[in-house]
Amino acid sequence: MSTAHDDPYDADRPLRLRCACGQVHGDAVPSCPSDAEQASQRFIERVLVKALFPDDNTRRHFLRAVGRNTARAAIASVLPLASLQAMAQERGPLEKTKLKVGFVPITCATPLIMAHPMGLYRAQGLEVELVRTPGWGAVRERMLKNEYDASHFLSPMPLAMTLGLGSPAMPMNVATIQNINGQAITLANKHKNNRDPHNWKGLRFGIPFEYSMHNFLLRYYLAEAGLHPDKDVQLVIVPPPEMVSQLKAGTIDGFLGPDPFNQRAVFDGVGFIHLLSKQIWDGHPCCAFGVSDAFTAQAPNTFAALYRAIINSSLMASIPQNREAIARAIAPAPYLNQPVEVLTDVLVGKFDDGLGTVRSMPDRASFDPMPWQSMAVWMLTQMKRWGYVKGPVNYQQIAEQVFMLTDAKKQMSQAGWRPPEGGYRKFKVMGKEFDPTQPDAYLSSFSISRSA
Repeated sequence: MSTAHDDPYDADRPLRLRCACGQVHGDAVPSCPSDAEQASQRFIERVLVKALFPDDNTRRHFLRAVGRNTARAAIASVLPLASLQAMAQERGPLEKTKLKVGFVPITCATPLIMAHPMGLYRAQGLEVELVRTPGWGAVRERMLKNEYDASHFLSPMPLAMTLGLGSPAMPMNVATIQNINGQAITLANKHKNNRDPHNWKGLRFGIPFEYSMHNFLLRYYLAEAGLHPDKDVQLVIVPPPEMVSQLKAGTIDGFLGPDPFNQRAVFDGVGFIHLLSKQIWDGHPCCAFGVSDAFTAQAPNTFAALYRAIINSSLMASIPQNREAIARAIAPAPYLNQPVEVLTDVLVGKFDDGLGTVRSMPDRASFDPMPWQSMAVWMLTQMKRWGYVKGPVNYQQIAEQVFMLTDAKKQMSQAGWRPPEGGYRKFKVMGKEFDPTQPDAYLSSFSISRSA
């Protein structure tokens, strides 16, 4: 009889990284480059098959019926798998070995951060300096000035920077999604008896940046409760490291922000978790790893090495059994500078919500590196809904320009493959399905928008 472990594409099945000696080395980097490459390839395939067939039984029936090779062809029909795998394995001479990579100290950046103490950059021949950055405005400025070679971004930021929204235009690429889920609406303790968002008129909320999933998800949530986010409440930009202190000081009533600061508010006794972001959109992207078009053009082999390091880091972060060790690795001052127990609560998903309940949600924070272009289309609809983008928007063109690991279609053609149409899929936000092929119809379905 078949079991769950007969499914070679079970994305939740632990992938143990072994080296050529046959031993499992736990958190260590595989000593065999080919071993890491094969693990990366299997991980990409598993994530994609699970996305195509999210129901476990359906996926297993499909795989038994058609076999692995047909399954690979099905993946290739929706995303350039061959190009992703080729990039993971291609090892040309590095144009640049010393890199400066920015990050904001939040758990969303886990794959990018943990690759440093766990030696994944070093394994690719890279000497990476990770630079703690206080907020997203500073990240954008330093990328525009070419002070960073690459950076941790909020996933809508590369779209906004490419379009020249809020800054001079700078064409950007989203190399990978850093994390999915992993955010929350946290309120000050004085609001424990004010949990109904219909009653939040006049409250003041912190968000980390205008071009953020936090902003778009909070606006969506408020509008669904009948509140206009530009008229009925105040939304203010608060750098993530300042969110808990401002909540404690009473300058904000709450925030939709990244972890670990939601859990830190509980840990410090100043707030409670009202709602996890996965309860708004389960599987939503948050942060991304991005580079400029110029960097990928000038240093393609270096970019590929960065990609290999971070995709393997995402693989390791996706395994629940690794989360406690990862929390210890990223807790020190050069990285997140947070108590290990706070990070463990977030990454393991067993946590005190500040309301007297210990909750168990293992997917509170997850790691799926695939930059689905339908996610980019949704972000663009929200930019237009709230007035950040004016006039007609070519959603598909912008999504495919920015949300790609490299010019994947060109690479596939050169390799003799027929390029796919793109990486689009439907999903639901607060129970409402989003069809990425009908963005304007989706926009017109909302009664509350910037113009309303």
